[in-house]
Amino acid sequence: MAIFLNKDSKVIVQGMTGATGMKHTKLMLADGTNIVGGVNPRKAGTSVDVDGTEIPVFGTVDEAIEKTGANVSVLFVPPAFAKAAVVEAIDAEIPLAVVITEGIAVHDSAAFYAYAVEKGNKTRIIGPNCPGLITPGQSNAGIIPGDITKPGRIGLVSKSGTLTYQMMYELRDIGFSSAVGIGGDPVIGTTHIDALAAFEADPDTDLIVMIGEIGGDAEERAADFIKANVKKPVVGYVAGFTAPEGKTMGHAGAIVSGSSGTAAAKKEALEAAGVKVGKTPTETAKLAREILGG
Repeated sequence: MAIFLNKDSKVIVQGMTGATGMKHTKLMLADGTNIVGGVNPRKAGTSVDVDGTEIPVFGTVDEAIEKTGANVSVLFVPPAFAKAAVVEAIDAEIPLAVVITEGIAVHDSAAFYAYAVEKGNKTRIIGPNCPGLITPGQSNAGIIPGDITKPGRIGLVSKSGTLTYQMMYELRDIGFSSAVGIGGDPVIGTTHIDALAAFEADPDTDLIVMIGEIGGDAEERAADFIKANVKKPVVGYVAGFTAPEGKTMGHAGAIVSGSSGTAAAKKEALEAAGVKVGKTPTETAKLAREILGG
């Protein structure tokens, strides 16, 4: 089992023929991802040889789905064109759109998220400004390094890309059922709560690691959800204990006003919900080990 992505997922890459898209298409293929096509209107009808694998390029997401049965799209589309690309994926009703692109204007993200809701939430959006998701040993949709961990029983949901990688490496001997990088922008598609619910329902996930960061109230809302709905053990880490108030730190969503959105407030809310919270990523990994007896 896995959440959102597995060995049967058929993946297309919007923006595959660009430098970044091609680089990560190669890496995803090396991780065993079943990439069935790329999308670029200007190169429709051609194909690209990616390390010996011939991948067709389609003019639209609709055509790619019709010809290949694709059910996942990974988007490496420049910020100015990202909204149109995500809207195209939503119109094609692809079940999962993984938006890697950084620097998308917040009103564009808000617009395509609202559009997905208006269209009946047939397309789950992960991101934007995220590393994507990986089900080790099965499939990798995004830019998470595929060689830093192995399949296992931990589910990971994280706002931060680099902390996703660090946590996967720290717990590489135990391994992960799936790891989802949801992104740190103010408006994102899939939230901590969405991933927590999916991991709670996944029989192959025994423990959940949740990584948050300062800004907004997503972690506080996740704490309320955990208290009411999650029976599995959850350990957490909140980045930003030393951040000064009123500054935007790193991700666009990491804005703190007064006590709202501080790491301390988030830690307190999570601990009140029974989540063990580490002061550092390494301490968080240690807490996970203790719970799993590893």
